[in-house]
This record gives sequence, C-alpha cells and structure tokens, in this order.
Amino acid sequence: MNRRPSLPAGVLTALALVAFAGNSLLCRLALRAGAIDPGSFTSLRLASGALVLALLLRGRGTATAPAPAWRSAAALAGYAIPFSFAYVALPASTGALLLFGAVQVTMLASSLWSGERHHPRQWLGALIALGGLIYLLLPGLAAPPLGSAALMLLAGIAWGAYSILGRGTTDPLAATATNFARAVPVALLASALTLGAFTASLPGILLAVSSGAIASALGYVIWYAALPRISRLTASLVQLAVPVLTALAGVLLLGESLTPRLLLAGLLVLGGIALGVLVPRVPAV
Repeated sequence: MNRRPSLPAGVLTALALVAFAGNSLLCRLALRAGAIDPGSFTSLRLASGALVLALLLRGRGTATAPAPAWRSAAALAGYAIPFSFAYVALPASTGALLLFGAVQVTMLASSLWSGERHHPRQWLGALIALGGLIYLLLPGLAAPPLGSAALMLLAGIAWGAYSILGRGTTDPLAATATNFARAVPVALLASALTLGAFTASLPGILLAVSSGAIASALGYVIWYAALPRISRLTASLVQLAVPVLTALAGVLLLGESLTPRLLLAGLLVLGGIALGVLVPRVPAV
C-alpha cells in the first residue's frame, strides 16, 4: 500500500533538511552544555519519537504496509547512539564534517555499487558542495579525539545506510514508527551500560524530548517520504546543506558571528547542490 504524501519531492526534502538542522541545534545545546548525559539523551530522543509516531499511526486508524527489515532499526540505533556520545567531546564543526562527510561517502559508494548513472555536472556539484563544507569547517578544526572521531564516522555511515534503506519505503509513517520502536531497547541498553555517568536536568530532558518528538520523528518521516523519489547521489548531496543551515541558524538564534567565510562556504555548498540537483537524471542501462 502506497502512503507517500502528495507534496513534491523538493518540498519534502527541504522540510527534512530543516528538521535535521533543528535536530543538530537541539543536540548541541543539550550535550555541549552538559544538561544531560549522552545515553539518557539518546534514550529519551528515541522513546519520545517512538511515542509520537505510535500515536500518529494509531490516529490514522488504517492498515499499514509490512514492517521494514530489522536492519533499518539497527541503522537508526547505529546512528543515534554514537552521535550522542561523540558530540560530548567533539566541537560542533568537527562533528558535522565527520558526520556528513561519512554520509556523503557512504551514499556515493552505494550509488556507484548499484549502477546508478548520473550527469557529470552532478558529480561536479557534489565535489563543489563537499569542498564548500570543508572550507567552512576545516579552518576551525582542532585535532579530534580518535575515539570520538571514530564514533561520529560510524554514526555517519549508519545514517547513510538508514537513508539508503529508506528508498524502498511505501509507508513512511509506519516504517519510521517501527524503526524507532525497535531502536529504543538498544538505546536503553547503551544508557544502562553508562549509568555511572547519569545526568538529567529539566532543560536537558526537554531538549531531548523536543529532538525526538519533533525534529527526529517528524523529520525522519518526511525524509523517508522523499527518499524513494530522488537518487542516492541527490540524497547524499542535499544533506551537505545541513551544516550550513545549522551554522546560519546559530547566527540567527544563538548570536554567532556571520563571517565572510560562512557566506562564501554557504554559496559554494548551495551552488554545488543546485548544480547537481537541477540536472536531468541519466537513465540507468
């Protein structure tokens, strides 16, 4: 049964990217301020998301498509858990570069492996966008702790896999609800293993719940609705806009400086995305 929304793929993708950027801001506020420990943040994030999705699914009151494979839930947990633990020690810019760089490489490799063919301008756009992201982040990077860097790379690979697996989704709400519900026990186990570091203030709890119930749950449903309509290359390419959106949101909401470097990097990333997306897809042979 096909339950994809009727909104254009471009609108769905844009909404998903805004949700991703909002999620990054919420995670940054909670974890960098020490308002909550990463294990508890992840558990609350996934549990609140699962609850909201279950309520939405129940409210729909109609039959759903078959449940997705367990590997989708494993990929979701494999992203959410190391992401939270990595951001305790990583600067935001370093984490974003590692995360979305790993996503880009994972999805590009999948595109090549699956035999998707693309216009050369799409590959050029991908290189320009990735170069702009590196230009934005690299000058401010400090040498990251090896363990935290490895965790963030793992999170990026897992998120790339989660996005790839979502391309076959016919019922985004049901698939995302199932994935969240299955990922919660894994997050609780990770939280239990780090119980000695437990910290949970009211602001941290509210940030985790907001991240899970709004930015994660609803954002991921929208993303899963968009994925079947776009190529792997396009899906990997547009996600490079998230660190730029997050940086711009930091200027508007957190009072961070709007530098010439940020403006130029943003133009490179957005220009590369436009170059890669606004090209007719080459049909596979």
